Amino acid sequence: MIWREDIETMPLENLKNIQSERLKKLAQYVYERCPVYKRKFDAAGVHPRDIRGIEDIAKLPFTTKIDMRDNYPFGLFSVPRGEVQEIHISSGTTGNPTLVGYTRDDLKLWGEVMARAFCCAGAKPDDTIQIAYGYGLFTGGLGAHYGSLEMGLTILPMSAGQTPRQLKVMTDFQPRIIACTPSYVLYMLEEAKELGYDPHKASWKIGVFGAEPWSEAMRKEIEDGWGMLATDIYGLSDIIGPGVSQECHHKKGLHVFSDVFYPEIIDPDTGQPVPDGQKGELVITTLTKQAIPLIRYRTRDIVSMTRQPCACGRTSPRTSKISGRTDDMIVVRGINVFPSQIEEVLLGIEGTHPQYQLIVDRQAHQLDTVEVQVEVDEKLFHDEIKQMHQLEHEIKKKIEAVLSVGVSVKLVEPKTIERSIGKAKRVIDKRKL
Repeated sequence: MIWREDIETMPLENLKNIQSERLKKLAQYVYERCPVYKRKFDAAGVHPRDIRGIEDIAKLPFTTKIDMRDNYPFGLFSVPRGEVQEIHISSGTTGNPTLVGYTRDDLKLWGEVMARAFCCAGAKPDDTIQIAYGYGLFTGGLGAHYGSLEMGLTILPMSAGQTPRQLKVMTDFQPRIIACTPSYVLYMLEEAKELGYDPHKASWKIGVFGAEPWSEAMRKEIEDGWGMLATDIYGLSDIIGPGVSQECHHKKGLHVFSDVFYPEIIDPDTGQPVPDGQKGELVITTLTKQAIPLIRYRTRDIVSMTRQPCACGRTSPRTSKISGRTDDMIVVRGINVFPSQIEEVLLGIEGTHPQYQLIVDRQAHQLDTVEVQVEVDEKLFHDEIKQMHQLEHEIKKKIEAVLSVGVSVKLVEPKTIERSIGKAKRVIDKRKL
């Protein structure tokens, strides 16, 4: 089953015509409605009349995370605030988060692309879905919820956590679909065994997993452990949330819903396009969004792309799984974490140095762990144990407030953390992604 067969299976030439018309309208729309984009267009020497088709997209300037940060909270809006029906916020690099707003039509669009995603994964309208993504300012839970409503699924809106209850609800209500982070479904696998559940008798037959990078080895663990089909979903709050692309049961790449999210793959150093099949940075243009449309947004995610039709019948471009990032951001339990956020916290605590390191790990079937190693003054390091514990507790509390991720803190002596002549190595990621 394909949710929008008229769109998702159309010849690429027809799709190109839709993309071209929408890009022309988008360029005019943001030029007239968003002062930030008018300035960017003018600085680049481009006018909406210069955009005659999708091939002219390269004439338009890139949008970056810096643009979103510098114009927080409302500078990138292209509609009056009274037309904004919902706002979601994700973490930012310098205290300012990234904001995404939705008009009523944007929310309808979000529901539709998520319905396409669930259908692509193998869901059917009479299915029951268990949503174990977090609800709230994080886009995962509500994005999955809106798509489930659009598709007509029966929803178990569990949100994240409460693992014993998750397993009981699964057993009692027999949902065929589970939507959560891949690390959490592996954690539930371990808990299920400890609590006496037989994972192979679980009702989950399809998993829609995203919000963090995960490998083919992790997919095999999930599929072997639960006896389900594990599919990858991609999205980012800056664009819309989950629902930008989704794997089908062939698992040969993520289908991009490119009538509404136009993908480009560029060389991250030059900004020039790279050939299909070659890795580069994913750039996305939102062709139909109203509240905060983004033009040529640099996601910093490294993927490759193919335009070959898929055996499932869909003709849209497909991207590979994310193989890395061009910046220093890491994703922990679905939350964006920037080393610079740690530095900002430490600079505000007396006695600590801005010398630190994040050790990220994931033991088998467990959630990600983050240990923050922090250098402290020689005097403080030799203080009483009680005072050391108090300082650790203070650092932990402040870091968790900024990151929204649980961490452990280890205080170390001055000059313990390795120095580098070049860029400091702030993150040691031991996860086998």
